[in-house]
Amino acid sequence: MPHDPQLPRPLDDIDHSILLALVDEGRLTNSALAARVGLAESTCAYRVRALRDAGVIQGFTVRVAPAGVGRALQAVVKVRLGSHDARRVAELFDRLCAVPGVQQVLHVAGADDFHLHVAVASAEALRDLVLQHVTIHPVVRQTETQLIFEARPGRASLAPATSSQPALTPPTTGGRR
Repeated sequence: MPHDPQLPRPLDDIDHSILLALVDEGRLTNSALAARVGLAESTCAYRVRALRDAGVIQGFTVRVAPAGVGRALQAVVKVRLGSHDARRVAELFDRLCAVPGVQQVLHVAGADDFHLHVAVASAEALRDLVLQHVTIHPVVRQTETQLIFEARPGRASLAPATSSQPALTPPTTGGRR
């Protein structure tokens, strides 16, 4: 039975090579990326587009050093809720994501419900962020703030997953690899 081109396929070594190259240098031109992974430029462009369409590549961003923009104090604010009403939790999530200084909001399992990575200018600004934007919400029961002494970016693991791999629709055109 022939393979249905509309069915998803797991990521292969070429996809992982593309991802690794883009994680290392997200500003690579398609020509440079194709040369690095050993593909024809058209095939490389197709594969990057397929990775984007499948949601594997979610975008390209610029990392800004918080201290470089006057936000040298970083912290993790742990948030525990007193109520888990779905509508109110979703509302809180949206509000937290919009707070100036919040770098990332994680909805987590365990004793805490949310972890906020924040970057602010001072201890006073941190206090104000917590008091004016977090503890004020009616479902928040408790917060705990931990200062970050140093932060280093991690590198996404691009090793093939053993189960539940992200899938792509396979290429339907022939040609060079």
